Amino acid sequence: MKLQIVSARTGVTWVKEGIRNFWRQPLALSGLFFVFLGVISLTSLLPVVGAFAGLVLLPALSLGLMAASRETLLGKFPMPSVLFIGFRAGPVQSKRMLLTGFCYAMLFCLILVLSSLFDGGEFARMYLLGGEINESIANDSHFQEAVMFSLVLYLPLSALFWHVPGLIHWHMQPVAKSLFFSIVACISNWRAFALFGLTWALVFLTTSLFLSVISMLTEDGQLSLMLLLPAMLMLSAMFFTSCYFSFRDCFVSEVVLA
Repeated sequence: MKLQIVSARTGVTWVKEGIRNFWRQPLALSGLFFVFLGVISLTSLLPVVGAFAGLVLLPALSLGLMAASRETLLGKFPMPSVLFIGFRAGPVQSKRMLLTGFCYAMLFCLILVLSSLFDGGEFARMYLLGGEINESIANDSHFQEAVMFSLVLYLPLSALFWHVPGLIHWHMQPVAKSLFFSIVACISNWRAFALFGLTWALVFLTTSLFLSVISMLTEDGQLSLMLLLPAMLMLSAMFFTSCYFSFRDCFVSEVVLA
C-alpha cells in the first residue's frame, strides 16, 4: 500500500465518475442505499443504545456501498449481500470493523456532548433521541451555534475515518494504522477533497434550485416538495458511489478481496 498525491481537479473527477458509475446500475445502487438507510434507521429504534449502535454500524455499511460501486465499475451486479462485506472477511476483519465503528461513535457522541455547551444539550438530545425541529428551535441562536459547532468538528472526524473501512478491507490494515493513513491521505490531498465537497454541494444546490424553478413555472407549490426527497436520496446514493473513487485514487497497489 502506498499513499498517492492527486491534483486538485481530481476531486471533480471523483464526482463525475461517481455519477457515471451510478447510472450503470441505478436501480441496484439506489436499492442498496435504501437498504443502508433502513438498517441504520431500524438499528436506531432499539431502546437506549439504538442511536449509538447505528453509528457503530455506519463505517462498515459505508464500506458496503463503496464495494457496490466497485462491483458496478467491474461490470458486475452488486448483490444485497455486498452491503455487509465488512463482516464477511473473517473474524479479525469483523472485529476491526466493529472497533472502527465503536471509535467513530464515541468521537461523534463527544462532539454532541461538547455542542451542549452552546444550547444545553438540545441538539444532542434531538439527534440521539429523535424529535421534530419546530420553528422556535430552528430560530434559536444557541441551537444554531450548537449545530454549526458540530458541523465544524465533524469535518476532521470525517477525514479521520474516511478511508479506514477501505484500508481495513482492501489493504488488511489494523485500525490504528488505518486511522493514521486516512487522516494523512485527506490532509495530503485536501485540495482534491475540498473540490470534491464543493462540487457535491453545488450539485445538491443546483438540483434544489432546478426543482424550485419547475414548481414556479407549473404554479404547483407541492410539486417541488414531492420531487425533492427522491432527488436528494438519489444524489446521496451517487455521493456514496463516488466515495470509492476517492479511496481508489489515494492508495495504490490495491489488494482485492472477495
